[in-house]
Amino acid sequence: MNWTERREHFRAILSGNRCVHPGSVYDAISARIAEDLGFEVGMFSGSIGSMSVLGAPDLVVLTLTEFAAQANRICRAGNLALLVDADHGYGNALNVRRTVEELETAGICAMSIEDTVLPRPYGPNGKPSLSSVEEGVGKMKAAMSARQDKNLVIAGRTSALAIANLDEAVKRAKAYETADACPVLGRRAGGLRHLEGAPRWCRTPRPQEHRFSRADAAGHPGRQLPAMDNGLSRRGLRVTRSAGRRSRDCRRLRRRRPSPR
Repeated sequence: MNWTERREHFRAILSGNRCVHPGSVYDAISARIAEDLGFEVGMFSGSIGSMSVLGAPDLVVLTLTEFAAQANRICRAGNLALLVDADHGYGNALNVRRTVEELETAGICAMSIEDTVLPRPYGPNGKPSLSSVEEGVGKMKAAMSARQDKNLVIAGRTSALAIANLDEAVKRAKAYETADACPVLGRRAGGLRHLEGAPRWCRTPRPQEHRFSRADAAGHPGRQLPAMDNGLSRRGLRVTRSAGRRSRDCRRLRRRRPSPR
């Protein structure tokens, strides 16, 4: 299949002045529902991938092959532009190249690669940590060189806002931008408050991972694509569970009713 048209559409969204909220999708039918509801972009995260493919929590046990195969099912289901969370690229810079090749072939429009050390190393505090800036830049360069379609968006996502501070996040984002990646500031509690007054340091339009409203996003250049949390998918699962419970209870009631004589 030819994925160029939807990738061009995704880049047009990033270059525009609208705030486009992506829909959280995890399989072919959820992608078709999102597209039918009018979503222009779908977001497929690693945590939802682990849930939908393995029925497991987000413990970084989902493989690249499994993730790429599910992404391809989502892309083939319709014309939704798909943004995926590729975690840390599934390893070092060489692994990142393979990640880009597999996900580009799957049909995605954009992927984010983060600078968090994954899986979390064993230690007394169990807190997340960041890889070095140099390693992050090396991964971004490897990802950019692995693309065949230059319309594919590679986003360098830093978790420094949550783990370190704003200055560290800006330093890392600038470094990733020098490698021609699209920098993304990872989420942090407090919405946009901690970003107010931050310098206009970035040249390129970029997705953002802050959970803010459509009204908050308006008037903030470079925040055309705030990341969707997984609430939509979780609510759908709760509805499915509730429907299953009602079906089970109805069967029990039918069994208890006395047979007519």
